[in-house]
Amino acid sequence: MPTPRRRRSALPLTLSATALLVPLATACSGGASGTDGAADDGKRLRVVMAFPPAQAMSPYGDDAVTLSRLAVIEGLTGLGRDGAAEPALASSWKRDRAKEWTFTLRDAVFQDGTKVDPAAVVRSLNAAEKASPKPRVLSDTGITASAAGAGAVRIVTDEADPLLPQRLANPSLTILSAAAYRDGKVNPAGHATGPFTLAAVKGAVSATLERNDTYWGGRAESPGADVTFVADGTARANALRTGAVDVAEYVPISQASLLGDGLVHAFASARTNGLSLNTRHGVFADPAMRAAARSAIDSEALVKAVHEGRADTAQGLLGPGVPWAAAARKAPVGRAAAADRAQVAKTKEIVLATYTNRPELPEVATVVQQQLTGRGFTVRQVVRDYAQLEADALAGKYDAFIQARNTLLDTADPVSYLASDFTCDGSFNISQLCDERVDAAVDKAAGTAGTDARHAAAAAAEADVLGTDALVPLLHERFVQGYDDSRVHGVSLDPMERTLITADTRVG
Repeated sequence: MPTPRRRRSALPLTLSATALLVPLATACSGGASGTDGAADDGKRLRVVMAFPPAQAMSPYGDDAVTLSRLAVIEGLTGLGRDGAAEPALASSWKRDRAKEWTFTLRDAVFQDGTKVDPAAVVRSLNAAEKASPKPRVLSDTGITASAAGAGAVRIVTDEADPLLPQRLANPSLTILSAAAYRDGKVNPAGHATGPFTLAAVKGAVSATLERNDTYWGGRAESPGADVTFVADGTARANALRTGAVDVAEYVPISQASLLGDGLVHAFASARTNGLSLNTRHGVFADPAMRAAARSAIDSEALVKAVHEGRADTAQGLLGPGVPWAAAARKAPVGRAAAADRAQVAKTKEIVLATYTNRPELPEVATVVQQQLTGRGFTVRQVVRDYAQLEADALAGKYDAFIQARNTLLDTADPVSYLASDFTCDGSFNISQLCDERVDAAVDKAAGTAGTDARHAAAAAAEADVLGTDALVPLLHERFVQGYDDSRVHGVSLDPMERTLITADTRVG
């Protein structure tokens, strides 16, 4: 979300997996029909997702990621496995000037039958720019879109932005038809362009998808999908085990070994679990205390104790899901010497917070508490739903905060993550860091063009951030998605978390 994602628990965690999936089973029991009313070929997908809608499926928040993972929405571009921009609703693009680009549109129609034309694209992009709050992907830049002839759009950025094609692949910059924008709200249901149409949403409980038979990329293999939202990871795993669902999102590590290799599929992610330390207030305003906390962390122990070996030990901010990071990484710059145990023992109690939405994090917090206590710190835990913690975390009310952060979520480029999390004006700066050297390094990386040069600049900025000990990397997650690979095919294992169900996903 964050990226922790801004969610609420959808249903009581005491319910059984069977009870949780009753709406889904009922939806499937009578057979399904497509949007044209004819009998469907193929079987409908049954999907259980971890995070219920929190913003009424608005494209400007984390619900946009859910819509993207369900193949409902699209932008002008998409992302390849290497993070490079690929054509989507734009068939091609060119950079005319430092701040000006032209995107040529492909021949496509919205799910409501209207045409994808320059007016629709301009409306969607300019609405995102004016949204309040503004989508996170636009927090470090501004865009202005205008028509450039019958089949093209001109986009001007506030500053030179070599990442604009990747930026436009962000789910929050989805393109929707005119009918989606009414009464000051944005409703993507039936007004997007993806291979599946969002036909119905039942609060935070379930959603129904139908195949979009006019999809420009060809009809989806499955006639539709019945989706339930279940916060309890054990319930999701049980639903997969009993055959109540075909695809289970984010299977907890604790359930992976119980399900077996035929049902769980783990892969490297761009998500780093990190310990954010409050650099502005309290104990960790002292760099020596931050260094002491860093020296207390044993990443290998965390991987073994909590993730049962299904994670990677921390090497930096950027993990194996960022394939170039290891080769480009530089040694941390300017780290302080760690305070000794006697000095640490004199400090006041620190508050360590994390959230329940990702089931491993409270376990990680317990092990981290033990490691910090062993170094002399006195630690009190606060563990709640993420929605109850975010505002206080961003306001700097905790001494330490454990989060699982997708370092490529916004633009598939870590520079935007570095800017939002570690610069003085960053929009997600939980560590409250404000360091001139870090800001200068991030600014330099943001203005660097060319793949290799940009990677080198991002690695230099990473080294400067690590030198402050504002965030102590704990481990790099591997995602675990659940499905029976003998009967379910075409599930996307995406380290950037943009896709899950695709036009190619099918049962049988």
